[in-house]
Amino acid sequence: MTGNITVAIDGHSSTGKSTLAKAIAKKFGFLYVDSGAMYRAATLQAMRMNLLGTGTPLENNSDGVQSLLNQLKIDFYIANDGANRTLLNGEDVEDEIRSMEVSSRVSAVSKISEIRKALVDQQRQISEGSNVVMDGRDIGTVVFPNADLKIFMTASDEVRSKRRYEELKAKGDEVTLEEVRTNLIERDRIDSQRADSPLVQADDAILLDNSNLTREEQFDKVVGWVEEKLEG
Repeated sequence: MTGNITVAIDGHSSTGKSTLAKAIAKKFGFLYVDSGAMYRAATLQAMRMNLLGTGTPLENNSDGVQSLLNQLKIDFYIANDGANRTLLNGEDVEDEIRSMEVSSRVSAVSKISEIRKALVDQQRQISEGSNVVMDGRDIGTVVFPNADLKIFMTASDEVRSKRRYEELKAKGDEVTLEEVRTNLIERDRIDSQRADSPLVQADDAILLDNSNLTREEQFDKVVGWVEEKLEG
């Protein structure tokens, strides 16, 4: 095909969206944008500004939302080891935004329309004029509704919980498997029911259930789908 190609990867929590998106971007030399990291960074900034868990809920605090957006600059860079890292106001916060504390609060921030609009605008600006792979919760339905390839990833609750639990334990986080499972289910419930840009599978997205797939198997599947689009 001629022109740039956009690959949109959406899906439930801990289905490996970012891992797959990074691998596909590296394989084809595409730009990778982690939209989830942007919402996590916004959540971390809201926590640092004491806008969460105290007083008026942030969704009802228009002054707080505007103050947050005024103090929110998110960038990405590639570290020496090739890993994608997230910058919040110039500070590397990649590890901090993956904590359970941020995970437990990100849905409360990401459901706010003003924040979603601001970050969607940034996501489109970052991707303009590039072949891009972007993963998130509303990429194929809102950010890039005309994406060339849309994938919706899912897996069983048990598989997703175990993956996330092992990831957090490897980082030294003190969590239980049940805490992780509860957090995943609650995040998906909130994101699926929010009024603005809910988590849903786009009508033209390919469903990828990786409950019983290895990373290599799912990677090979998606490589084939991308190659079909490039050849089409």
